[in-house]
Amino acid sequence: MSEADRAERSELPRPPSAEPTTTPDDTPRSRFGDLRYYRWAAIAVWFAVMVWQFTEQGLAFDRTRLILWMCLGLAAASIGRRRVITVIIDWLPFAGVLLLYDLTRNVAQWMGMPTHWHLAPDVDHFLFGVNPTVWLQSHIKDASPPWWEVITSVVYVSYFVVPYVVAGALWLRDRTAWRRYAVAFVATTFLALVGYTLVPGAPPWAAARCTAEQVVDNPRDPPCMYSEVPPASGGLLGPVSPSDPKAAPYVERISARGWDVLNVRAASTLLTVGQSKANLVAAIPSLHAGLTMLLALFMWPRVRALGRSLFVGYALVMAFTLVYTGEHYVFDILLGWALAAAVIGAQRLWIRRRARRTTAPAYAPGVPSNS
Repeated sequence: MSEADRAERSELPRPPSAEPTTTPDDTPRSRFGDLRYYRWAAIAVWFAVMVWQFTEQGLAFDRTRLILWMCLGLAAASIGRRRVITVIIDWLPFAGVLLLYDLTRNVAQWMGMPTHWHLAPDVDHFLFGVNPTVWLQSHIKDASPPWWEVITSVVYVSYFVVPYVVAGALWLRDRTAWRRYAVAFVATTFLALVGYTLVPGAPPWAAARCTAEQVVDNPRDPPCMYSEVPPASGGLLGPVSPSDPKAAPYVERISARGWDVLNVRAASTLLTVGQSKANLVAAIPSLHAGLTMLLALFMWPRVRALGRSLFVGYALVMAFTLVYTGEHYVFDILLGWALAAAVIGAQRLWIRRRARRTTAPAYAPGVPSNS
């Protein structure tokens, strides 16, 4: 085991028998008394309101609402275990930084950076000899969503929830690990912002709606992007030859249609509306791929074999989903993975160096100190 892994494993909470009755950020039990029943009652109320909110209004994909709801849940779970004010102390700066990201992610628009329409598809074709999205939609796409597209739609949407749920679980277990996760999360997010600000890239579904003549000047958001029916030629990606003759002969954006199998049209509609308001040419690198790989790499030294398999499998299934549904090229995903690896690598290097400084002797052997 490497020195960095040992340092990170040291963050894991000790077994209950070894834990002290109080910690620096916890309030002693004697002041609380036994508040377990109040805690579970508050959690039950929070959960019931969440179910009602989902039933009446659909999924909360808005980051601000999601973090607010999660912080309320964390406050309920903190009763009798930790000062509730720590939720605000820790999560308000985290939410504020992410809000800043939301406000600046369209900075490429006023900078006038040209959109790259050919870069990613050319790299994919060089790597595989074919366009992977075209190949997948040619071989496994049906006219109507099959049952297994429920998985791809749920996986795609999970990106808006899972990283924050993991953050909440880490915060409840170990605030030191949570802080390092938050730093890695923010660093990956903003470095991706720099990437797709300087190199805006059109995703496969957009390239399929535009011809080479329509994007010859590398426009940011040409009218062809908003056409409901792509050209018969398949646009920049060429035609799709689906095994199902009733399926569309071009690349479609199908990340939301799996919800129709479950008849949860509210989720499908909400996701589609949210996608239309997002930065449509922020494909390079893929933040979906970057953050899911960040999860796998960050949690690797903190979980057992089953947990490692689940986190790595999640990143791989997300990659398949992004390519198959027309959201990203493989090139975008590889860059997202590389970004996550660089952030985790830099963080582990920092942990290793700090551990060396902590364990280094105060003075060299045989040399008298100045005191």
